[in-house]
Amino acid sequence: MTPSGRPALAVVGATGAVGRVLLTILSQRADVWGEIRLIASPPSSQLRSSRGDPPRTAGRKLAVRGEEVEVVALTEDAFDGVDVALFAVPAEVAGQWAPVAAARGAVVVDNSAAFRTDADVPLVVPEVNAHAARRRPRGIVSSPHCTTLSMIVALGALHAEFGLRELVLSSYQAVSGAGRAGVETLRRQLSLVAGTELGTSPGDVRRAVGDDTGPFPEPVALNVVPWAGTLCDDGWSSEEMALRDESRKILGLPRLPVAVTCVRVPVITTHSLTVHARFEDEVTVDRAREILATAPGVVLYDDPAAGEFPTPADVVGTDPAWVGRVRRALDDPTALEFFVCGDNLRKGAALNTAQIAELVAAEASFTAP
Repeated sequence: MTPSGRPALAVVGATGAVGRVLLTILSQRADVWGEIRLIASPPSSQLRSSRGDPPRTAGRKLAVRGEEVEVVALTEDAFDGVDVALFAVPAEVAGQWAPVAAARGAVVVDNSAAFRTDADVPLVVPEVNAHAARRRPRGIVSSPHCTTLSMIVALGALHAEFGLRELVLSSYQAVSGAGRAGVETLRRQLSLVAGTELGTSPGDVRRAVGDDTGPFPEPVALNVVPWAGTLCDDGWSSEEMALRDESRKILGLPRLPVAVTCVRVPVITTHSLTVHARFEDEVTVDRAREILATAPGVVLYDDPAAGEFPTPADVVGTDPAWVGRVRRALDDPTALEFFVCGDNLRKGAALNTAQIAELVAAEASFTAP
């Protein structure tokens, strides 16, 4: 705790893509923090080093809350005096260093996949299950995957009213979900196909791109790729399994049937999903619209007759989940269909992490575990 009586915050991975968005969000939201300490993430070659040798990004200065703050190296001592530590780093970094931060007395809020399935680590979306953040036996709270976060706030509001019993999802995921390499790959590919007639013959885009597919198995320019993540059992991808497992954990429905297909699309930022949700009892579109229109963190934008429905181009750079195309299923009076978009770098990563940290800071008597 700082002399001001406000908790001290650390941001680990402050120089990365999510970390930079996080600094912007911390500068825009109500200031509940005392000191904000910026900590670099080490190169992969240093992950097992307890010395925490200074990476190239240590020593740089970044702006947060209108001030220039120097980035320090990731070491055990970097967490001294820190009450809450936000981790915006790859899972292998968080897996090693989050327990270190917790052992030094900080409550860790981790944005990576390192702890999402850990039974002793709550997976929290403040609009849906804020209460879960209070139980943290390991001193760590996890934030869900960006695709889950793009739709779970809207789905959680509907579940609270109608009682969810089955979920069918298709995702349309932006290339920034694969990191900076995904964005750079799409931009390079677009430069190769712009102004050409490519995309009119089988394989012509693939031949133009050659081996330059970056983190994707196929070209993403002028294309959609029905794959995101790594291979799991029986042909499922890791991101499909994450959507299933995380939805179950956040909603408190461990046996919820979930079917999902993840697709990568040529969009820079903002994930979209189609949702088919079956509930316990008959639903009405009017009531569903009322719920979505008043749910925190949701914007209902739904007038197809006027051409109004959310798209990534409209949603990028905003915080809410935008919902449109709300319909009752044609053949099932207990099911709703809708389309939802969410910026995968804001609510899908940085904002949810900041919101969880604010929950921790707002505890009546802040004490680290």
